[in-house]
Order: sequence, then structure tokens, then C-alpha cells
Amino acid sequence: MQNFDYFNPTRIVFGEDTIGRLSELLPSGARVLVLYGGASAEKNGTLAEVRAALAKHDFAEFGGIEPNPSYETLMRAVGQVHREQRDFLLAVGGGSVIDGTKFVAAAALFDGEPWQIMEARGENVTRALPLGSVLTLPATGSEMNNGAVITRRATHAKLPFHSQHTFPRFSILDPRKTFTLPPRQVANGVVDAFTHIIEQYLTYPAGGLAQDRFAEGLLQTLIEIGPRALAEPHDYEVRANLMWVATLALNGLIGAGVPHDWATHMIGHELTARYNIDHARTLAIVLPPMLQVRRDSKRAKLLQYAQRVWGITQGSEDERIDAAIERTRAFFESLDVKTRLQDYAINAAALDDLIAQLEAHDMTALGERQDVTLEVSRRVLEAAL
Repeated sequence: MQNFDYFNPTRIVFGEDTIGRLSELLPSGARVLVLYGGASAEKNGTLAEVRAALAKHDFAEFGGIEPNPSYETLMRAVGQVHREQRDFLLAVGGGSVIDGTKFVAAAALFDGEPWQIMEARGENVTRALPLGSVLTLPATGSEMNNGAVITRRATHAKLPFHSQHTFPRFSILDPRKTFTLPPRQVANGVVDAFTHIIEQYLTYPAGGLAQDRFAEGLLQTLIEIGPRALAEPHDYEVRANLMWVATLALNGLIGAGVPHDWATHMIGHELTARYNIDHARTLAIVLPPMLQVRRDSKRAKLLQYAQRVWGITQGSEDERIDAAIERTRAFFESLDVKTRLQDYAINAAALDDLIAQLEAHDMTALGERQDVTLEVSRRVLEAAL
């Protein structure tokens, strides 16, 4: 197992009727800015509960954060923070809203042009405003980690950043807030969480026995409850388990002491930035061919994945690997998530531009061994057509 330093200060408040605890979770005298996305938080009553819980606090609101939060929108929120001297941020929504709130928290106190935060991947962030979240969409794990992904529309750049200063102080997770989500968003959440786990698990053996078993259990849980989350939208236990698995998928626990990949995510980000495809759907496009193209370097873990997650024990090694990759693709398709570039009217003529984007954003040596070159990325995209 590799050396690691695991730190996660986020307090999780999980269960029914927990939004009412906001008042006790916020610092006394905080000047709060509530950030949210579109109309769903208003329609499902979540914002009304938040407003009621904040009745004795000084708070204002900023809405309109997009599904892929944009630098342009978030800088308007930074302006509001400065004008109104807000000192605590509260994200109400899914991963995009929480990601955007983390950027606002860092940018509001940053000395310099805030896009430099993204260019430096957050290494230049030395302080940030405190923030909390009320989660409404289980998917990204942003409610319990320090990372975010932000898009700059003007340049089609979609980049990640991390900082120890942008962990939420607390996150409220009420599974009932997921009952009214559209099926597309629920399916996206399952795929997103599944791929987060894969990116930390399906690399090469590193002696992380507990991490492997944690990851395999989480993957099996998603396989079990993913279809049920779509078929039984008001089943509290199913939605509660989906919400918690999505959080555990990217709160640092299963990734401690083991290598990480993230090549699927980096290529997926370019597809989202260029074509505005839902983030999770880009992952479903890229992951199966990524595993095929890199099957030799991932052979040992692919065989372990086939046996422990999918129960595939018959056939040659290559046959078992093929079956595991095909079962992965079939799982995504069973959630009505398409897995080919052609499903989004993207053909071979688009690949040169996508490779150029990867090069422009310094994505030339990806993966757990930094051996996913631009040529390998091209092979992955060709196999995704």
C-alpha cells in the first residue's frame, strides 16, 4: 500500500427532516449567501425549507448555476459576495452547485485573476470562505470532498481544482429530496458514482485490500440499486443508499493509499466542454473503450473486477476481461445511458479537435502510470465511435 495522508473535516448530517438543523450548523452571526441552480430546488420545496431554517440569519440568494458550472456565472456570484460582504456560502443542489460554490469560496479571497486557480489546479489557493451544502442530487461526492470542476465557456476549457481550504464544513443529505429528480439525472448520478469508484479501483494491484473490498462492495451496491432507483423513485431505502454510496465514492476513503487513474474523466471533460453532453454520459462513452485499449496494463485488476464484481469465472483471461467490459457497458445502457459517440452525432471528423483540446489543456500524460498519451487517447476515442 502507498503512503497516504487522509483528512476529511466535513460533517455529514444524514436523514429525513434534517434541513431544519441549518440554524445550529451555521456560525452565529454569519452573513450567508445561498447558491443554487435552476428551478428544481424551488419546485421541490427545498429552497422553502432552507429559507425557513435561515429565518433568523442574514442571508441572500444567487441562482442560475449551470449543470456544468461556468466561470462566467460564478464570477457574478463572487461580485455579489464582495458587494454584500457575505462571509459564509451555502450550496443548495447537486455537484455542479457545490463545485461552483467551492470556486466562489476560493475566488472571493484570491489575490489575482481567479481563473489562475484553475490553471494551477488549486495549488495557489491559500484561503477560502467557509461553505456548507444541502445536497439534492447524489452523483459527484462534492458534498464531502475538496474538489471541483469548472468550465470557461469562452475557451471551451473544463478544468478541475482541489484545495484543503474548500472542504464543506457540513453537508445535509436528506434522501427525500431526490424523490422528484428526473430519471435522466438519477441515471447520471449512478453512472457518475460508478465511474468515480472505477477510477480509484481499476488500476493495478497496490496491496490496498480494504480499499479494494470497499470499492467492490460499492460497485455491487450500485449495480443492485441503480435500476431500482429509476423504477421505484419514492423508495426511501433505495434513495438513501444511492445518496450515501455516491458520497463514499469520492470522499477520499477508497482512494487512500492506492493509485488513481482519472483518464476517463479528463477525456470526458473535453466532450462536455465541446458538445455540452452531460458529464456522466461522457464517462459512459469513454470508460468501456478506455478499459479495452488499456487492458494489458490493467489486466490483473480487470480479472479481479470480473470475478469479484460481476461473478465472471469461466473462460480464458481475455474472454473474462471482454465479458466484464461488456457487462459494464450493458449496465450503463440498462439505465438508458448511451455509450457511443455516434449516439450524440459525433463522428471521426471530430477527433482531431478533441485531441487538440487535450493537448491545449496539458492532458498529454494521463492515467495511473501517466502513459495515456495523446495517441492512446485517440485510440480510445476511435474505439468509442
